[in-house]
Amino acid sequence: MGGACSRKRDQQVNEDSVQRGIPGIYSKSRSSKWMGPLLPRSSVDIQLGRVKCPSLMELCIHRTCEDIDNYSTFSMLPRDISQQIFNELVYYNRLTDVTLESFRDCAIQDICLGEYLEAKDSWMDAISSQGSSLLSVDLSGSDVTDSGLVLLKDCTNLQALTFNYCGQISDHGLQHISGLSNLTSLSFKKNSAITAQGMSSFAGLVNLVNLDLERCSGIHGGLIHLKGLLKLESLNIRCCKCITDADMKPLSGLTNLKELQISCRKVTDCGVAYLKGLHKLVLLNMEGCPVTAACLDSISALVALSYLNLNRCSLSDAGCEKFTALENLKVLNLGFNNITDKCLVNMKGLTNLESLNLDSCKIGDEGLVNLAGLPHLRSLELSDTEVGSAGLRHLSGLVNLESINLSFTMVTDSGLRKLSGLTSLKSLNLDARQITDTGIAALTNLTGLTHLDLFGAHITDFGTNCLRYFKNLRSLEICGGGLTDAGVRNIKDMTSLTLLNLSQNCRLSDKTLEFISGLTTLVSLNVSNSCITNAGLPHLKPLKNLRSLTLESCKVTACEIKKLQFTALPNLVSVRPE
Repeated sequence: MGGACSRKRDQQVNEDSVQRGIPGIYSKSRSSKWMGPLLPRSSVDIQLGRVKCPSLMELCIHRTCEDIDNYSTFSMLPRDISQQIFNELVYYNRLTDVTLESFRDCAIQDICLGEYLEAKDSWMDAISSQGSSLLSVDLSGSDVTDSGLVLLKDCTNLQALTFNYCGQISDHGLQHISGLSNLTSLSFKKNSAITAQGMSSFAGLVNLVNLDLERCSGIHGGLIHLKGLLKLESLNIRCCKCITDADMKPLSGLTNLKELQISCRKVTDCGVAYLKGLHKLVLLNMEGCPVTAACLDSISALVALSYLNLNRCSLSDAGCEKFTALENLKVLNLGFNNITDKCLVNMKGLTNLESLNLDSCKIGDEGLVNLAGLPHLRSLELSDTEVGSAGLRHLSGLVNLESINLSFTMVTDSGLRKLSGLTSLKSLNLDARQITDTGIAALTNLTGLTHLDLFGAHITDFGTNCLRYFKNLRSLEICGGGLTDAGVRNIKDMTSLTLLNLSQNCRLSDKTLEFISGLTTLVSLNVSNSCITNAGLPHLKPLKNLRSLTLESCKVTACEIKKLQFTALPNLVSVRPE
């Protein structure tokens, strides 16, 4: 979270955004890969002050990697040893054209080079030399082309291929993997060069279980080639803008499908009708599809369904009575729909429900009474609804509730008292300007909280006194409040914190950095829009685990932050300002 004091409240569907429970878009950059030589293998052990004693094998492998330039081949070593040496070199970003040659004909089983930007076609000869031993290859984000893919055609025992974000692989390359009938998993995320014609190469992959074509924009009409893949259990065609209702028809015969992600703006109620025979379907993600509650006529036949995502669709109350048939639902996302309290009446019988998302729906206090009988509910999203303090009394019996989001609601300090009995709560979002120190004082018995978001709440130094009760907090956000250095003093002993956001507290000074210098488990720190100066930066030197530091609109210079990064904070990879 940056330095801005407000958040987007009605964001439209962004097909390149990160959706809950679904991987986000890959960024073809160094990402975290270049951190390899610097990051500890077990941050948990380091945070707890433990140092794991390496085994003799680990020491030998580490020494071999240090002297890698002295070896021309590892083909005489046992396969598992060669694999471990290879993995170590990848982890520490030391694999090169030369070192890769050392692994030619080593019978390695797994080549995982996802995000390894150096990987290219010239590497494929050594990779394919593993022959029938090779079981999985991940070259996501690489510059491998059709020419490189061709070399894998003789690795007949391959079970998993992942070429996400490899834009230079086209239909021509797919022809050469059509004979790899042992493949069970195949992924080509975000590839505009793959077309319906190219998908004909998938028709012979009869053992395929998982297929991921997310953001492949040219595959309209190609799903017909999947009709014979009767072992297919998971299909991801999220954000393929070309997919229409007609593309749903070939899926009707894939009766072993357990997971289906569509999320396409051209799939309507008519397309969903083709899915009603998929009785083994456990997960159905249709976020952003222009379906109405009428689609529930078909979805209600999916009796095994436990995860249903209808966020940002066109649902209204009419037709929502069909939800009552989905008794096995555990996760239900209905955010950003035009539903009201009338829809919630149909939730009363969903007693297996563990997670319910009603973000930005027209839900009020009266509707929450229908949630009182959901004993297994663990996560509840009520952000941007019309819920107020009165409605929270209906939630007081949800003793298993672990996460609740009340941001941008009408809840006040008095309402928070009704949450005091929810001792299982671990995450609480109170991004609302009506919340003050008094409200925080009402929550002091929620000692199991690990995440507390008070972004935008009116919290002062006095309110931070109450934070000493939350000894397990790992994430704390107090932004836009009235904190001074004195308030931060009350935070300095919260040694479990990994994320701390104090942005928009304009009176914080360098003294604040001195107070938090003992929070050595911090991974992310934001003190934007404050009076922090270059003089305070040395106080951050003990924070060796820090990976993200945001000091926008402070009296600091990028030069001094970079100096701190290179001299004292080796794990710091995200810095603002740069």
